[in-house]
Amino acid sequence: MIDRLEKEVDMLERHLQVLRMVIENEPIGIVKMSNETGYPHHKVRYSLRVLEEENLIEPSSQGAITTEQTGEFVDDLDEKIDEIIDKLEGMKIDDAAEIES
Repeated sequence: MIDRLEKEVDMLERHLQVLRMVIENEPIGIVKMSNETGYPHHKVRYSLRVLEEENLIEPSSQGAITTEQTGEFVDDLDEKIDEIIDKLEGMKIDDAAEIES
């Protein structure tokens, strides 16, 4: 049950790392991103595709670049992550010692 969530968080982390690289180094290509992150080319390519589908990046002849929506997404990101953290904190079973098997 938790394994799927963990995999999704890992994938989100990769997508955001790729987005951060585009923001900081645009235009930037797959090979450079793969070399700097250590992710295989196919995983970088997949993250780029997801980011492009979300209109956060777009391809150019020299590599990936940001879009007009990127800034707004980044501005809202921390708040959304904090909301998710709060929700996950609320899911904890604090008094597990009291649960008898």
